[in-house]
Amino acid sequence: MLFCAAAGCEEVSHRDIGDEINILVRRDDALVGPAIDRLANYRRSAIPQIETAMHTAAPAGRHHLIATLEKIGDGEAIPILRHFAVFDITPDVRGAAEDLLSRWAAETDGKGRGARAQAALAEIARKRAAGIGPMMFGANGIPGVPSTIGAPEPLGSDTK
Repeated sequence: MLFCAAAGCEEVSHRDIGDEINILVRRDDALVGPAIDRLANYRRSAIPQIETAMHTAAPAGRHHLIATLEKIGDGEAIPILRHFAVFDITPDVRGAAEDLLSRWAAETDGKGRGARAQAALAEIARKRAAGIGPMMFGANGIPGVPSTIGAPEPLGSDTK
């Protein structure tokens, strides 16, 4: 019976995490800040769903998700940030991921997050020096894919 109760809580939190992520990837208004705070309360358990959402969110949504990873503050987010610092197609998202890693790399808290972030920054530099980075396509988009495919831009308070 205890196992069933624990499984039920897990399912509810998974759904609740998804609801908060939907706000972050679809909106760009006053609802974002409180959603980041609520999502950060799930701590490490929110990171897998945040990672999944990062791959399909519009740039503004990815910024909100990076801000959430910062608020969570768990070193388990370092590989995600490293990946997006190298491969995101948007320069400002790449920069936001790298900036967060740089702030974490400056820490000497003894928890190892600073050292892991430093190693991630070294890997980012190595990949960039080797010419590894985002796949960029011209004005026509991805060859063979209709230009209508992609994440929608987030809704804001100016939406009617």
